[in-house]
Amino acid sequence: MGLLGILVALGLLIWLAYRGWSVLLLAPAAAVLAAGLAGEPLLAHWTQTFMGSAARFIMQFFPIFLLGGLFGKLMEDSGSVTAIANFMTLRLGPQRAVLAVVLAGALVTYGGVSLFVAFFVLAPMAHALFRTAAIPKRLMPAAIALGTSTFTMSALPGTPAIQNAIPMPFFGTTPFAAPGLGVIASVIMLGFGLWWLARAEAKARSKGEGYGEDDAPGAAAEHAAEDLTVRERATTSGSFDPAEIKHGDQSVGGPPIGLAVLPLIIVVGVNLLMSLFILPRLDASYLADEAWGGTSLAAVGGVWAVVTALFAAIVVLIAVNYRRLPTLRATMDAGANASALPVLSVASLVGFGSVVAALPAFAMVRDWVLGIEGGPLVSLAVATNVLASLTGSASGGLTIALEALGDAYMKVAAQQGIDPALMHRVAVIGAGTLDSLPHNGAVVTLLAVCGSTHRESYFDIVMVAIVGAILGLVAVIALGTAFGSF
Repeated sequence: MGLLGILVALGLLIWLAYRGWSVLLLAPAAAVLAAGLAGEPLLAHWTQTFMGSAARFIMQFFPIFLLGGLFGKLMEDSGSVTAIANFMTLRLGPQRAVLAVVLAGALVTYGGVSLFVAFFVLAPMAHALFRTAAIPKRLMPAAIALGTSTFTMSALPGTPAIQNAIPMPFFGTTPFAAPGLGVIASVIMLGFGLWWLARAEAKARSKGEGYGEDDAPGAAAEHAAEDLTVRERATTSGSFDPAEIKHGDQSVGGPPIGLAVLPLIIVVGVNLLMSLFILPRLDASYLADEAWGGTSLAAVGGVWAVVTALFAAIVVLIAVNYRRLPTLRATMDAGANASALPVLSVASLVGFGSVVAALPAFAMVRDWVLGIEGGPLVSLAVATNVLASLTGSASGGLTIALEALGDAYMKVAAQQGIDPALMHRVAVIGAGTLDSLPHNGAVVTLLAVCGSTHRESYFDIVMVAIVGAILGLVAVIALGTAFGSF
Protein backbone atom coordinates (compact mmCIF):
# COMPACT_ATOMS: atom_id res chain seq x y z
CA MET A 1 0.00 0.00 0.00
CA GLY A 2 2.92 2.32 0.74
CA LEU A 3 4.33 2.08 -2.80
CA LEU A 4 0.85 2.56 -4.28
CA GLY A 5 0.43 5.65 -2.12
CA ILE A 6 3.67 7.11 -3.46
CA LEU A 7 2.57 6.53 -7.05
CA VAL A 8 -0.94 7.95 -6.47
CA ALA A 9 0.41 11.05 -4.72
CA LEU A 10 3.02 11.65 -7.41
CA GLY A 11 0.44 11.14 -10.17
CA LEU A 12 -1.94 13.69 -8.62
CA LEU A 13 0.89 16.17 -8.12
CA ILE A 14 1.94 15.95 -11.76
CA TRP A 15 -1.60 16.01 -13.19
CA LEU A 16 -2.86 18.95 -11.14
CA ALA A 17 0.39 20.92 -11.59
CA TYR A 18 0.04 20.47 -15.35
CA ARG A 19 -3.47 21.88 -15.11
CA GLY A 20 -2.10 25.04 -13.49
CA TRP A 21 -2.62 24.39 -9.76
CA SER A 22 -0.06 25.94 -7.46
CA VAL A 23 2.70 23.64 -6.26
CA LEU A 24 2.60 25.50 -2.94
CA LEU A 25 -0.74 23.77 -2.33
CA LEU A 26 -0.18 20.55 -4.23
CA ALA A 27 3.18 19.48 -2.77
CA PRO A 28 2.16 19.40 0.92
CA ALA A 29 -1.22 17.89 0.04
CA ALA A 30 0.42 15.13 -2.02
CA ALA A 31 2.97 14.52 0.74
CA VAL A 32 0.26 14.16 3.38
CA LEU A 33 -1.70 11.85 1.05
CA ALA A 34 1.35 9.61 0.53
CA ALA A 35 2.00 9.49 4.26
CA GLY A 36 -1.64 8.73 5.02
CA LEU A 37 -1.84 5.85 2.54
CA ALA A 38 1.33 4.42 4.10
CA GLY A 39 -0.15 4.59 7.59
CA GLU A 40 2.41 7.19 8.71
CA PRO A 41 1.70 10.16 11.06
CA LEU A 42 0.32 12.96 8.90
CA LEU A 43 1.03 16.12 10.89
CA ALA A 44 4.51 14.98 11.87
CA HIS A 45 5.44 14.40 8.25
CA TRP A 46 4.02 17.78 7.25
CA THR A 47 5.54 19.97 9.96
CA GLN A 48 8.74 18.01 10.60
CA THR A 49 9.73 16.08 7.46
CA PHE A 50 8.21 18.27 4.75
CA MET A 51 8.87 21.67 6.31
CA GLY A 52 12.27 20.68 7.65
CA SER A 53 13.49 19.67 4.20
CA ALA A 54 11.91 22.68 2.48
CA ALA A 55 13.49 24.99 5.06
CA ARG A 56 16.93 23.45 4.51
CA PHE A 57 16.61 23.99 0.77
CA ILE A 58 15.68 27.65 1.29
CA MET A 59 18.51 28.07 3.80
CA GLN A 60 21.03 26.67 1.31
CA PHE A 61 19.88 28.23 -1.94
CA PHE A 62 17.73 31.32 -1.31
CA PRO A 63 20.79 33.63 -1.56
CA ILE A 64 21.38 32.36 -5.11
CA PHE A 65 17.71 32.74 -6.06
CA LEU A 66 17.61 36.24 -4.54
CA LEU A 67 20.79 37.59 -6.12
CA GLY A 68 20.10 35.77 -9.39
CA GLY A 69 16.66 37.37 -9.68
CA LEU A 70 18.07 40.78 -8.78
CA PHE A 71 20.94 40.47 -11.26
CA GLY A 72 18.64 39.37 -14.08
CA LYS A 73 16.22 42.25 -13.53
CA LEU A 74 19.02 44.82 -13.36
CA MET A 75 20.53 43.46 -16.57
CA GLU A 76 17.14 43.73 -18.26
CA ASP A 77 16.15 47.19 -17.06
CA SER A 78 19.61 48.67 -17.70
CA GLY A 79 19.26 47.59 -21.32
CA SER A 80 22.33 45.35 -21.05
CA VAL A 81 20.63 42.17 -22.27
CA THR A 82 19.08 44.05 -25.20
CA ALA A 83 22.45 45.62 -26.03
CA ILE A 84 24.09 42.18 -26.15
CA ALA A 85 21.29 40.80 -28.32
CA ASN A 86 21.51 43.77 -30.68
CA PHE A 87 25.29 43.41 -30.88
CA MET A 88 24.94 39.78 -31.90
CA THR A 89 22.35 40.74 -34.48
CA LEU A 90 24.55 43.46 -35.94
CA ARG A 91 27.66 41.27 -36.06
CA LEU A 92 26.10 38.12 -37.47
CA GLY A 93 23.21 39.62 -39.42
CA PRO A 94 19.99 38.03 -40.67
CA GLN A 95 21.93 35.50 -42.76
CA ARG A 96 23.04 33.91 -39.48
CA ALA A 97 19.84 34.59 -37.58
CA VAL A 98 19.72 31.23 -35.80
CA LEU A 99 23.35 31.47 -34.67
CA ALA A 100 22.83 35.05 -33.45
CA VAL A 101 19.87 34.02 -31.28
CA VAL A 102 21.67 30.96 -29.90
CA LEU A 103 24.88 32.80 -29.03
CA ALA A 104 23.08 35.78 -27.51
CA GLY A 105 21.11 33.45 -25.26
CA ALA A 106 24.20 31.46 -24.33
CA LEU A 107 26.22 34.56 -23.44
CA VAL A 108 23.66 36.12 -21.12
CA THR A 109 22.63 32.92 -19.34
CA TYR A 110 26.21 31.73 -18.80
CA GLY A 111 26.86 35.16 -17.34
CA GLY A 112 24.13 34.70 -14.74
CA VAL A 113 20.95 36.12 -16.31
CA SER A 114 17.89 33.95 -15.64
CA LEU A 115 16.74 32.10 -18.73
CA PHE A 116 13.24 33.50 -18.15
CA VAL A 117 14.54 37.05 -18.40
CA ALA A 118 16.41 36.02 -21.54
CA PHE A 119 13.22 34.60 -23.06
CA PHE A 120 11.40 37.92 -22.85
CA VAL A 121 14.31 39.88 -24.33
CA LEU A 122 15.36 37.43 -27.04
CA ALA A 123 11.89 36.67 -28.43
CA PRO A 124 11.28 40.12 -30.03
CA MET A 125 14.84 40.10 -31.39
CA ALA A 126 14.33 36.62 -32.84
CA HIS A 127 11.03 37.67 -34.45
CA ALA A 128 12.75 40.55 -36.27
CA LEU A 129 15.71 38.42 -37.38
CA PHE A 130 13.66 35.46 -38.55
CA ARG A 131 11.21 37.71 -40.40
CA THR A 132 14.03 39.44 -42.29
CA ALA A 133 15.76 36.14 -43.08
CA ALA A 134 12.47 34.42 -44.05
CA ILE A 135 13.08 31.63 -41.53
CA PRO A 136 9.94 29.97 -40.15
CA LYS A 137 9.06 31.47 -36.79
CA ARG A 138 8.20 27.98 -35.55
CA LEU A 139 11.99 27.41 -35.18
CA MET A 140 12.40 30.37 -32.83
CA PRO A 141 11.61 28.52 -29.57
CA ALA A 142 14.16 25.80 -30.36
CA ALA A 143 16.86 28.36 -31.18
CA ILE A 144 16.23 30.23 -27.92
CA ALA A 145 16.07 26.98 -25.94
CA LEU A 146 19.39 25.80 -27.35
CA GLY A 147 21.15 28.98 -26.24
CA THR A 148 19.52 29.38 -22.84
CA SER A 149 18.35 26.01 -21.53
CA THR A 150 20.91 23.38 -22.49
CA PHE A 151 24.69 23.57 -22.16
CA THR A 152 24.80 26.89 -20.28
CA MET A 153 22.39 25.48 -17.71
CA SER A 154 23.94 22.10 -17.04
CA ALA A 155 27.27 21.48 -18.75
CA LEU A 156 29.53 24.52 -19.04
CA PRO A 157 31.85 24.61 -16.01
CA GLY A 158 31.20 27.50 -13.67
CA THR A 159 27.67 28.27 -14.82
CA PRO A 160 25.81 30.08 -12.02
CA ALA A 161 22.52 28.34 -12.90
CA ILE A 162 20.74 27.01 -9.82
CA GLN A 163 20.85 23.51 -11.30
CA ASN A 164 24.65 23.60 -11.21
CA ALA A 165 24.59 24.77 -7.59
CA ILE A 166 22.23 22.14 -6.17
CA PRO A 167 24.69 19.17 -6.11
CA MET A 168 27.43 21.18 -4.38
CA PRO A 169 26.30 20.70 -0.75
CA PHE A 170 25.64 17.00 -1.37
CA PHE A 171 28.93 16.18 -3.10
CA GLY A 172 31.20 18.89 -1.64
CA THR A 173 31.98 20.19 -5.13
CA THR A 174 32.33 23.59 -6.83
CA PRO A 175 30.56 25.13 -9.85
CA PHE A 176 33.58 24.05 -11.92
CA ALA A 177 33.14 20.32 -11.24
CA ALA A 178 34.57 18.09 -14.02
CA PRO A 179 35.39 21.05 -16.31
CA GLY A 180 36.81 19.02 -19.19
CA LEU A 181 33.81 16.73 -19.35
CA GLY A 182 31.51 19.73 -19.08
CA VAL A 183 33.16 21.43 -22.05
CA ILE A 184 32.94 18.25 -24.14
CA ALA A 185 29.24 17.88 -23.31
CA SER A 186 28.68 21.55 -24.18
CA VAL A 187 30.33 21.15 -27.58
CA ILE A 188 28.16 18.12 -28.31
CA MET A 189 24.93 19.88 -27.28
CA LEU A 190 25.74 23.06 -29.18
CA GLY A 191 27.06 21.28 -32.26
CA PHE A 192 24.14 18.88 -32.52
CA GLY A 193 21.59 21.66 -31.87
CA LEU A 194 23.04 23.96 -34.54
CA TRP A 195 23.23 21.06 -37.00
CA TRP A 196 19.59 20.21 -36.41
CA LEU A 197 18.39 23.80 -36.74
CA ALA A 198 20.43 24.31 -39.93
CA ARG A 199 18.90 21.13 -41.33
CA ALA A 200 15.39 22.28 -40.38
CA GLU A 201 15.98 25.71 -41.91
CA ALA A 202 17.30 24.24 -45.15
CA LYS A 203 14.36 21.85 -45.37
CA ALA A 204 11.91 24.71 -44.84
CA ARG A 205 13.57 26.81 -47.55
CA SER A 206 13.44 23.92 -50.02
CA LYS A 207 9.69 23.76 -49.46
CA GLY A 208 9.31 27.52 -49.89
CA GLU A 209 8.18 27.96 -46.30
CA GLY A 210 8.65 31.51 -45.10
CA TYR A 211 8.40 33.27 -41.77
CA GLY A 212 4.66 32.74 -41.46
CA GLU A 213 1.98 35.11 -40.25
CA ASP A 214 3.38 38.47 -39.21
CA ASP A 215 3.31 39.25 -35.50
CA ALA A 216 3.60 42.42 -33.49
CA PRO A 217 7.00 42.16 -31.75
CA GLY A 218 6.59 41.77 -28.02
CA ALA A 219 2.83 41.16 -28.10
CA ALA A 220 3.12 37.47 -27.22
CA ALA A 221 5.70 38.21 -24.54
CA GLU A 222 3.44 40.82 -22.96
CA HIS A 223 0.57 38.35 -22.85
CA ALA A 224 2.78 35.58 -21.43
CA ALA A 225 3.95 37.81 -18.58
CA GLU A 226 0.32 38.18 -17.44
CA ASP A 227 -0.70 34.53 -17.93
CA LEU A 228 -1.27 32.93 -14.51
CA THR A 229 -0.92 29.37 -15.83
CA VAL A 230 2.43 30.24 -17.38
CA ARG A 231 3.47 31.76 -14.08
CA GLU A 232 2.56 28.68 -12.03
CA ARG A 233 4.49 26.36 -14.32
CA ALA A 234 7.46 28.67 -14.77
CA THR A 235 8.10 29.17 -11.08
CA THR A 236 8.51 25.43 -10.47
CA SER A 237 11.25 25.13 -13.09
CA GLY A 238 13.19 28.39 -12.91
CA SER A 239 14.51 31.01 -10.57
CA PHE A 240 12.57 34.04 -11.86
CA ASP A 241 8.87 34.85 -11.59
CA PRO A 242 7.68 36.02 -15.06
CA ALA A 243 5.08 38.29 -13.46
CA GLU A 244 7.88 40.64 -12.35
CA ILE A 245 9.12 41.18 -15.91
CA LYS A 246 6.74 44.09 -16.44
CA HIS A 247 7.60 45.78 -13.12
CA GLY A 248 10.26 48.47 -13.05
CA ASP A 249 11.21 50.79 -15.91
CA GLN A 250 13.62 49.88 -18.67
CA SER A 251 16.36 52.15 -19.94
CA VAL A 252 15.60 53.99 -23.16
CA GLY A 253 19.12 53.43 -24.42
CA GLY A 254 21.33 50.52 -23.48
CA PRO A 255 25.02 50.69 -22.52
CA PRO A 256 27.93 50.17 -24.93
CA ILE A 257 28.62 46.49 -25.54
CA GLY A 258 31.73 46.56 -23.34
CA LEU A 259 29.78 47.78 -20.31
CA ALA A 260 26.90 45.44 -21.11
CA VAL A 261 29.17 42.38 -21.06
CA LEU A 262 31.30 43.52 -18.09
CA PRO A 263 28.94 42.20 -15.36
CA LEU A 264 28.78 38.81 -17.09
CA ILE A 265 32.57 38.62 -17.15
CA ILE A 266 32.67 39.50 -13.46
CA VAL A 267 30.23 36.69 -12.60
CA VAL A 268 32.39 34.09 -14.33
CA GLY A 269 35.71 35.58 -13.18
CA VAL A 270 34.83 36.02 -9.51
CA ASN A 271 33.18 32.61 -9.45
CA LEU A 272 36.41 31.07 -10.77
CA LEU A 273 38.62 32.97 -8.32
CA MET A 274 36.46 32.09 -5.33
CA SER A 275 36.08 28.42 -6.27
CA LEU A 276 39.65 27.58 -7.18
CA PHE A 277 41.89 30.09 -5.42
CA ILE A 278 40.34 32.09 -2.57
CA LEU A 279 38.03 29.71 -0.71
CA PRO A 280 40.45 26.73 -0.69
CA ARG A 281 42.97 28.93 1.15
CA LEU A 282 40.55 30.02 3.89
CA ASP A 283 40.65 28.55 7.37
CA ALA A 284 36.99 27.63 7.76
CA SER A 285 37.38 25.10 10.59
CA TYR A 286 34.99 27.22 12.67
CA LEU A 287 32.13 25.97 10.48
CA ALA A 288 32.29 22.64 12.33
CA ASP A 289 30.94 24.34 15.48
CA GLU A 290 27.24 23.93 16.19
CA ALA A 291 26.89 27.72 16.14
CA TRP A 292 27.53 27.56 12.37
CA GLY A 293 25.42 24.47 11.74
CA GLY A 294 28.17 21.88 12.17
CA THR A 295 29.02 22.02 8.47
CA SER A 296 32.16 22.32 6.39
CA LEU A 297 33.64 24.55 3.71
CA ALA A 298 33.17 21.73 1.18
CA ALA A 299 29.43 21.82 1.82
CA VAL A 300 28.95 25.59 1.58
CA GLY A 301 31.90 26.80 -0.50
CA GLY A 302 30.22 26.33 -3.85
CA VAL A 303 27.23 28.43 -2.82
CA TRP A 304 29.54 31.06 -1.34
CA ALA A 305 31.42 31.31 -4.65
CA VAL A 306 28.26 31.84 -6.72
CA VAL A 307 26.76 34.31 -4.24
CA THR A 308 29.95 36.37 -4.10
CA ALA A 309 30.21 36.42 -7.89
CA LEU A 310 26.60 37.60 -8.31
CA PHE A 311 26.96 40.22 -5.58
CA ALA A 312 30.14 41.64 -7.14
CA ALA A 313 28.49 41.75 -10.57
CA ILE A 314 25.42 43.53 -9.16
CA VAL A 315 27.59 46.22 -7.54
CA VAL A 316 29.47 46.83 -10.80
CA LEU A 317 26.27 46.70 -12.85
CA ILE A 318 24.63 49.41 -10.74
CA ALA A 319 27.80 51.52 -10.70
CA VAL A 320 28.27 51.61 -14.47
CA ASN A 321 24.56 51.85 -15.32
CA TYR A 322 23.21 54.04 -12.52
CA ARG A 323 21.89 56.69 -14.92
CA ARG A 324 20.33 54.01 -17.13
CA LEU A 325 18.20 52.69 -14.27
CA PRO A 326 15.40 55.28 -14.06
CA THR A 327 13.63 53.59 -11.14
CA LEU A 328 16.38 51.70 -9.35
CA ARG A 329 14.35 50.87 -6.28
CA ALA A 330 11.43 49.52 -8.31
CA THR A 331 13.81 47.43 -10.42
CA MET A 332 15.52 45.99 -7.35
CA ASP A 333 12.18 45.31 -5.66
CA ALA A 334 10.97 43.47 -8.77
CA GLY A 335 14.16 41.42 -8.95
CA ALA A 336 13.92 40.44 -5.28
CA ASN A 337 10.22 39.63 -5.56
CA ALA A 338 10.89 37.54 -8.66
CA SER A 339 12.93 35.11 -6.56
CA ALA A 340 10.36 34.47 -3.82
CA LEU A 341 7.77 32.29 -5.57
CA PRO A 342 10.32 30.14 -7.45
CA VAL A 343 12.35 29.29 -4.34
CA LEU A 344 9.19 28.43 -2.38
CA SER A 345 7.83 26.32 -5.26
CA VAL A 346 11.01 24.31 -5.68
CA ALA A 347 11.36 23.98 -1.89
CA SER A 348 7.84 22.55 -1.77
CA LEU A 349 8.77 19.93 -4.36
CA VAL A 350 11.81 19.11 -2.25
CA GLY A 351 9.61 18.76 0.83
CA PHE A 352 7.36 16.34 -1.02
CA GLY A 353 10.37 14.30 -2.08
CA SER A 354 11.64 14.13 1.48
CA VAL A 355 8.34 12.78 2.78
CA VAL A 356 8.34 10.14 0.06
CA ALA A 357 11.96 9.22 0.85
CA ALA A 358 11.08 8.82 4.54
CA LEU A 359 8.31 6.28 3.88
CA PRO A 360 9.20 2.60 4.42
CA ALA A 361 8.14 1.67 0.89
CA PHE A 362 10.75 3.98 -0.60
CA ALA A 363 13.44 1.47 0.34
CA MET A 364 12.28 -0.64 -2.61
CA VAL A 365 12.58 2.33 -4.95
CA ARG A 366 16.04 3.18 -3.62
CA ASP A 367 17.28 -0.38 -4.01
CA TRP A 368 15.89 -0.56 -7.55
CA VAL A 369 17.55 2.69 -8.59
CA LEU A 370 20.92 1.82 -7.07
CA GLY A 371 20.75 -1.61 -8.67
CA ILE A 372 20.29 -0.36 -12.24
CA GLU A 373 22.79 -2.05 -14.53
CA GLY A 374 25.64 0.08 -15.81
CA GLY A 375 26.97 1.33 -12.49
CA PRO A 376 26.26 4.31 -10.24
CA LEU A 377 26.74 6.93 -12.97
CA VAL A 378 24.04 5.35 -15.09
CA SER A 379 21.67 4.90 -12.14
CA LEU A 380 22.25 8.52 -11.06
CA ALA A 381 21.49 9.72 -14.58
CA VAL A 382 18.31 7.64 -14.67
CA ALA A 383 17.18 8.87 -11.25
CA THR A 384 17.63 12.56 -12.07
CA ASN A 385 16.10 12.12 -15.53
CA VAL A 386 13.00 10.37 -14.24
CA LEU A 387 12.36 12.78 -11.37
CA ALA A 388 13.02 15.87 -13.50
CA SER A 389 10.65 14.57 -16.17
CA LEU A 390 7.92 13.75 -13.66
CA THR A 391 8.09 17.09 -11.86
CA GLY A 392 8.74 19.10 -15.02
CA SER A 393 11.57 20.81 -13.17
CA ALA A 394 15.30 20.17 -13.47
CA SER A 395 16.00 21.89 -10.15
CA GLY A 396 13.10 20.21 -8.34
CA GLY A 397 13.81 16.74 -9.73
CA LEU A 398 17.54 17.06 -9.07
CA THR A 399 17.04 18.11 -5.46
CA ILE A 400 14.50 15.37 -4.77
CA ALA A 401 16.89 12.78 -6.20
CA LEU A 402 19.85 14.01 -4.16
CA GLU A 403 17.83 14.49 -0.96
CA ALA A 404 16.69 10.88 -1.21
CA LEU A 405 19.77 9.24 -2.67
CA GLY A 406 22.69 11.66 -2.28
CA ASP A 407 24.20 9.95 0.77
CA ALA A 408 23.88 6.53 -0.87
CA TYR A 409 25.66 7.74 -4.00
CA MET A 410 28.45 9.30 -1.95
CA LYS A 411 29.00 5.96 -0.20
CA VAL A 412 29.08 4.13 -3.52
CA ALA A 413 31.47 6.76 -4.93
CA ALA A 414 33.82 6.29 -1.96
CA GLN A 415 33.71 2.50 -2.31
CA GLN A 416 34.36 2.52 -6.06
CA GLY A 417 36.77 5.46 -6.18
CA ILE A 418 34.48 7.72 -8.23
CA ASP A 419 35.28 11.44 -8.05
CA PRO A 420 32.29 13.36 -6.59
CA ALA A 421 32.92 16.00 -9.28
CA LEU A 422 31.98 13.41 -11.90
CA MET A 423 28.81 12.56 -9.97
CA HIS A 424 28.02 16.28 -9.86
CA ARG A 425 28.31 16.75 -13.61
CA VAL A 426 26.32 13.61 -14.44
CA ALA A 427 23.55 14.62 -12.03
CA VAL A 428 23.22 18.14 -13.44
CA ILE A 429 23.24 17.10 -17.10
CA GLY A 430 20.86 14.24 -16.30
CA ALA A 431 18.38 16.64 -14.72
CA GLY A 432 18.57 18.87 -17.80
CA THR A 433 17.42 16.30 -20.35
CA LEU A 434 13.92 14.88 -19.88
CA ASP A 435 12.91 17.91 -17.81
CA SER A 436 12.00 19.51 -21.17
CA LEU A 437 8.86 17.44 -21.61
CA PRO A 438 5.68 19.29 -22.69
CA HIS A 439 4.61 20.23 -19.15
CA ASN A 440 7.95 21.82 -18.24
CA GLY A 441 7.52 25.41 -17.10
CA ALA A 442 10.36 26.72 -19.24
CA VAL A 443 8.90 25.05 -22.35
CA VAL A 444 5.41 26.42 -21.66
CA THR A 445 6.78 29.91 -21.00
CA LEU A 446 9.04 29.91 -24.05
CA LEU A 447 6.23 28.88 -26.39
CA ALA A 448 3.95 31.53 -24.92
CA VAL A 449 6.61 34.25 -25.21
CA CYS A 450 7.28 33.32 -28.84
CA GLY A 451 3.58 33.13 -29.69
CA SER A 452 3.93 29.51 -30.78
CA THR A 453 2.33 26.19 -29.82
CA HIS A 454 3.49 22.71 -28.91
CA ARG A 455 2.18 21.42 -32.24
CA GLU A 456 4.24 23.94 -34.21
CA SER A 457 7.53 24.03 -32.32
CA TYR A 458 7.84 21.30 -29.71
CA PHE A 459 9.45 18.64 -31.93
CA ASP A 460 12.43 20.92 -32.64
CA ILE A 461 12.71 21.71 -28.91
CA VAL A 462 12.87 17.96 -28.26
CA MET A 463 15.74 17.57 -30.71
CA VAL A 464 17.91 20.44 -29.41
CA ALA A 465 17.03 20.30 -25.69
CA ILE A 466 16.48 16.58 -25.07
CA VAL A 467 18.23 14.56 -27.77
CA GLY A 468 21.29 16.82 -27.78
CA ALA A 469 21.47 16.78 -23.99
CA ILE A 470 21.18 12.98 -23.89
CA LEU A 471 24.06 12.69 -26.38
CA GLY A 472 26.15 14.93 -24.13
CA LEU A 473 25.17 12.90 -21.07
CA VAL A 474 26.10 9.60 -22.72
CA ALA A 475 29.49 11.04 -23.69
CA VAL A 476 30.17 12.23 -20.13
CA ILE A 477 29.23 8.86 -18.63
CA ALA A 478 31.34 6.95 -21.17
CA LEU A 479 34.39 9.19 -20.81
CA GLY A 480 34.00 9.44 -17.04
CA THR A 481 33.80 5.67 -16.71
CA ALA A 482 36.88 5.19 -18.89
CA PHE A 483 39.09 8.05 -17.71
CA GLY A 484 37.54 9.40 -14.52
CA SER A 485 36.81 13.06 -13.86
CA PHE A 486 38.78 15.74 -15.70
